[in-house]
Amino acid sequence: MQRAGLALAKLSLAVAPHAHVFWIACGRGNNGGDGLEAAIHLHQWGKEIHVSMPAADKPLPTDAGLAFARARQAGVAIHDHAPDQWDICIDALLGIGLTSAPTGTYADWIGLINSRSCDVISADIPSGLMADTGDAPGACVNATHTLSMLRLKPGLLTLHGRDVCGNVWLNTLGLESTAEPTAWLNPMPAAYHRPHLSHKGSFGDVAVAGGTRGMQGAAVLAARAALQSGAGRVYLALLPSANGEASVKVPADLMQRHTDALQPQQLTLVVGCGGGEEIAHTLPRWLMESKHLVLDADALNAIAASANLQKLLQGRAGDTTVITPHPLEAARLLGCSVGEVQADRLRSAQFLAKQFKCTVILKGSGSIIAAPDRVPHINPSGNGKLAIAGTGDVLAGMTGAALARHASAWKAACAACYHHGALADQWVKRTSLTASGLLESI
Repeated sequence: MQRAGLALAKLSLAVAPHAHVFWIACGRGNNGGDGLEAAIHLHQWGKEIHVSMPAADKPLPTDAGLAFARARQAGVAIHDHAPDQWDICIDALLGIGLTSAPTGTYADWIGLINSRSCDVISADIPSGLMADTGDAPGACVNATHTLSMLRLKPGLLTLHGRDVCGNVWLNTLGLESTAEPTAWLNPMPAAYHRPHLSHKGSFGDVAVAGGTRGMQGAAVLAARAALQSGAGRVYLALLPSANGEASVKVPADLMQRHTDALQPQQLTLVVGCGGGEEIAHTLPRWLMESKHLVLDADALNAIAASANLQKLLQGRAGDTTVITPHPLEAARLLGCSVGEVQADRLRSAQFLAKQFKCTVILKGSGSIIAAPDRVPHINPSGNGKLAIAGTGDVLAGMTGAALARHASAWKAACAACYHHGALADQWVKRTSLTASGLLESI
């Protein structure tokens, strides 16, 4: 706790070296103890501090109580109210043990913290955010910086965490965590260089099956993304209802095939983009025969509605299949609500992977990559610019190209998900990101 307090104090000074008044909002648990230890250092360094703690006259847990005694001995005054003004706030109200929405003084002080446009340093996690899930069931601090102690918490990186944590810092406090990880950060994939001694067959064949009448654009986006991502050959197989329709221009780089002419045993198949209800008629063959398979959008909706298709998916060989649901599609597959999926995204992705025996990319803020018997990855790249139609089709195509190259569903999903998000992070144009713009930047 003393190390955590020193780390908090140092970061606060680094963030706001010229601040005069430091409000240190402390809760009655160990998170508050961290704040009290920070207050001791800032007080000794000559800073004007205002420490607030609800019901400060009542007994505290052992470690927090020791920090309280140390602060009093150092001459730190502890108040039961917030200051009238402050230049920077250290949020040490609620820590990783949160199980429900903040109430009473805690909720009031969180609202007060958020009402000012000054720097806010959260100790370990913004108060009101659940450390394991990123859920914020009520009032939640909007921090400009979060100092995570010992190790990063999953909630910092997914769901609401990406919006309320600000800049995330890690201080291990000089200790090694012995706890088993519940997730890993999805790493940047190694750069891929094509050998000079290669040909178009060296990089795998991808076919995109989808694009029912009026929805061909989604399939074309996926096919173009696969081609831009390095697949050696890409085939576009529009569904029968769309054959002969000229509503979408198909680039000459794509080879068109009838769905019946595809040989799924020899290629990586991306299925579902713009497939509508029509895609369900071809799914049994793809599920039974495809060497490698990426299932997206309407393919997932069809599987959610059919016990037979679910059995076929579960019967596929391991590490050959990637599904890419957004939260609503995941909810349909799991037979639950979107709220239940989002309340614990890690758990939801792991359930999907276990139930359907495949690799899962659960899309959203902090996309989750999960697979049977693996520690899931939380993807750190990407931003809200991706919240526009068609970007999921681009991800499906990118995943198909990666799967054709890697021949491992897990490696392909991790690489494609990171690359997809990184493209959005690199988007600097003033115009909104579009799916077409995204794939052109691959």
